[in-house]
Amino acid sequence: MKGVYTVGKIGIIGGSGLYDIEGFSKVKHVNVSTPFGKPSDTFVVGILEGRQVVFLPRHGRGHRLNPSEVNYRANIYAMKKLGVDRIISVTACGSLREDLKPLDFVLPDQFVDRTNQARCMTFFEKGAVAHVSFSDPVCEALRQSIYKATKEAKVPVHLGGTYLNMEGPAFSTRAESNLYRSWGMDIIGMTNISEAKLAREAEICYATLAAITDYDCWFKPEEQVNAELVIQNLIKNVENAKIIIKKALRNIAQERSCACAAALQHAIVTDKRTIAPAVKKRLKVIAGNYLS
Repeated sequence: MKGVYTVGKIGIIGGSGLYDIEGFSKVKHVNVSTPFGKPSDTFVVGILEGRQVVFLPRHGRGHRLNPSEVNYRANIYAMKKLGVDRIISVTACGSLREDLKPLDFVLPDQFVDRTNQARCMTFFEKGAVAHVSFSDPVCEALRQSIYKATKEAKVPVHLGGTYLNMEGPAFSTRAESNLYRSWGMDIIGMTNISEAKLAREAEICYATLAAITDYDCWFKPEEQVNAELVIQNLIKNVENAKIIIKKALRNIAQERSCACAAALQHAIVTDKRTIAPAVKKRLKVIAGNYLS
């Protein structure tokens, strides 16, 4: 059910290479405890481009966590606890199409999960079950705000596409890369499906700003994807990503009226009378108003 909802803070999750954003004022560094363990790092809370913003580097400062080690549940839970209701996720990715070139940006609208349940992607377990709608995993209103910002920044951008989320930390085999291309996948990464699912359960709007670093390994048989190539292009992409984020913050509406804000309204199937107090306590930040 759609309505008009009070707006909270805007969360920014920094991907590979994006560990800080300059320009914050009234800065606080906040450590957040969660029932799901430790987040990736300390959160930076402050004002950026006139908006209340919460920033977190996904892999920790210094890139200490590989994609399978990131505690996605703790990260999204902490964002919710800090009052975030929209998240811009910056991510590095490989291209599975020749027209999606390194240093371009993509704003995907779909995901395919190939992590094989190697990571926890739900808050609802062990006594409480919820099935959120996930047919459209990205908040369109938020995605359009970012798209407008990329056009203003005059950077190459592609609106739409499917992000295949593989398991890491190794890159794809050539056979896998060609298989994903045969499926019609557009870009490939290692992180965003987990965040998108958890953000939806937390009733947080979510959109991905994907920065292409390479062509994966399908493009030329004599070339291989390697960390050196990725890092070189990451450095080039990071500055543009920061410009886009700052412009996007100005474009995001003060109110949100999308379905994301009520994603749990009809999703919790467990009779709340049977949910143990300890489970309700664990879920209070995420779904307290539905379980009381």
